[in-house]
Amino acid sequence: MRATNPVEERVIALTEPTAKNLGFRIVRVRVSGNRRKRLQIMAERLSDGQMSVDDCGRLSRALSPVFDLEDPIQGEYDLEISSPGIDRPLMSLEDFQRFLGHEAKLETAAMIDGRRRWKGRIEAVEGDEIVLAAEGGEARLKFAQLSDARLVLTDKLIEEDLRRAREAEAGDAQNPLPARGGGRGRGDAPPSEKSEGRSDIAETMNDGASPHPPTPSPRGEGEKKD
Repeated sequence: MRATNPVEERVIALTEPTAKNLGFRIVRVRVSGNRRKRLQIMAERLSDGQMSVDDCGRLSRALSPVFDLEDPIQGEYDLEISSPGIDRPLMSLEDFQRFLGHEAKLETAAMIDGRRRWKGRIEAVEGDEIVLAAEGGEARLKFAQLSDARLVLTDKLIEEDLRRAREAEAGDAQNPLPARGGGRGRGDAPPSEKSEGRSDIAETMNDGASPHPPTPSPRGEGEKKD
């Protein structure tokens, strides 16, 4: 589910080595749009699952030469680096294991017992099966059967996210990034250098709502959102 077509699979293959070297994990890649496409890359830190605006900027700058060289998408497109958000998509069995006890909404590609949509508490991960405490009783769904899955925004999830964010901030304070002199500031989007290919880059934090397309600035760069 991290990718839905060969283009997205290629983007994942191109970006994962660089992301991993920087300490990030690629959560999901989506390409959307017709005349002008948008490439959205969701990522998070391997260490704690967080993703700050500065992290988005670091990953964006590191991926810039990769996309310039490989050019995975034909024509002009907007690149958006974002966090998964609180009510994040669940893209792997490891994601389900990590969020045991939390509410989730699941959708299957085909009908199972007369339904395709499921909602309930993630009880367990057993092999390739997700055990869900759903309305009407326990449901067991194979991961390969899912077409979509994401967490449900609850008070419990918000509290846990805030706790992880505080822990991450404490860790960042103890291990600050070295200051850089001159050039673009931390979190700034790199400028476009091609008339075709990536021309607008947005570095965003996803709060769980659907992300908005980047808005070109007078310099032709994507708008940076806090």
